Amino acid sequence: MLQIAIDGPAGSGKSTISKIIANRLNINYLDTGAMYRMCTLEVLNKMVDLNDKEAIMKCIKAIDIQIQDNRFYLNGDDVSEEIRLERVSQNVSKVAAIKFVREKMVSIQKKIASKTDVIMDGRDIATHVLPDSNNKFYLNATVDERAKRRYNELKNKGLSENFDQVKKSIITRDDYDMNRNHAPLIKSDDAIEVNTTNRSIEEVVQYILERVSNTYD
Repeated sequence: MLQIAIDGPAGSGKSTISKIIANRLNINYLDTGAMYRMCTLEVLNKMVDLNDKEAIMKCIKAIDIQIQDNRFYLNGDDVSEEIRLERVSQNVSKVAAIKFVREKMVSIQKKIASKTDVIMDGRDIATHVLPDSNNKFYLNATVDERAKRRYNELKNKGLSENFDQVKKSIITRDDYDMNRNHAPLIKSDDAIEVNTTNRSIEEVVQYILERVSNTYD
């Protein structure tokens, strides 16, 4: 079974790169970050206090998450665009840091990976979800570059966001992700680090594919 783990901070290019690689290798792609975004959206929509872990756990316990053709369904509703809104981005790390939430999502992710060839991207894929994978990569880029990418992504979707606010949100999220108690964002010792700052998407894709082929051929 082919398992490719892609970790890294927000805006490092994980999702874009992973989708292309999945297409090139004809394997399944699972955007694990979107799963945590769906959890966060549910919490926000139910107006649950983000400081009340018990209430968040109760809220998440009952949700239904489905992923079909790279579309994301929360309790039957397509929320593919809504989960990318800045209000979700600003709060997802708080929800994702809760141990119960991560354990529930990781359980789903492991189940999927046990049945099919897959590439997953997130923040704890190499360390917790696919620790036995022979294909682990850690993507990174400067904060300014990551903020620019996220800002342009939102702008292209017709969403009006302030660049400084987007950058601040990314810095805050980095801090949450890297310092949370359960499954923090860290580079796995056996992961290959890839700085995507001055590399084109195709350059990064080719770099990863060349290394994956060594274990896949």
